[in-house]
Amino acid sequence: MGPYELLQKIAGVFEQLQIPYLVTGSVAAMAYGEPRLTNDIDIVAAIDASHIASLLKAFPEDEFYISEGMIRQAIAHQGQFNIIQPASGLKVDVIIKQDTPFDNSRFKRIRRISPAESYQANFAAPEDVIIKKMEYYRDGGSEKHLRDITGILKISGEEVDRNYIAEWAKRLNLTEIWDAVQKRIDEKP
Repeated sequence: MGPYELLQKIAGVFEQLQIPYLVTGSVAAMAYGEPRLTNDIDIVAAIDASHIASLLKAFPEDEFYISEGMIRQAIAHQGQFNIIQPASGLKVDVIIKQDTPFDNSRFKRIRRISPAESYQANFAAPEDVIIKKMEYYRDGGSEKHLRDITGILKISGEEVDRNYIAEWAKRLNLTEIWDAVQKRIDEKP
């Protein structure tokens, strides 16, 4: 199973269980920007305790690693848990949706995308991917996040609502990073 087959499986399960979700992180950045290597899929999902038994059943332990305890802990602390497919080495980071203005905004802006010809999945809008990438950069300093942002702006720049990003950058104390990213983009030929 490759990453797009795993994403198809996850999206199908979440949709069948009526769990609101969106794909974000590097997979979403690649959907709007430039390809790069990644072994994980980041998904934000509105999972609660009523979904646990069905999730465990949908990802059988002979094919996947998924921990009931970790799901419960993620729900309780609004954190994350993993779904791992050991045979392929692929990992899904499932981040619990929080009841914050930003999470509520990005769930209203979901884009339906076809990552492969055989299915569609819910993706974060490019602006929301950029905002989260700026947060990850601020918190960890990894240049890969800036490369992802630059790739999105280079490939999908005409579609990106920079005013929306600027507003959230201001609200989330990311303005300095957003200004630096725009300067970097504007200086490139």
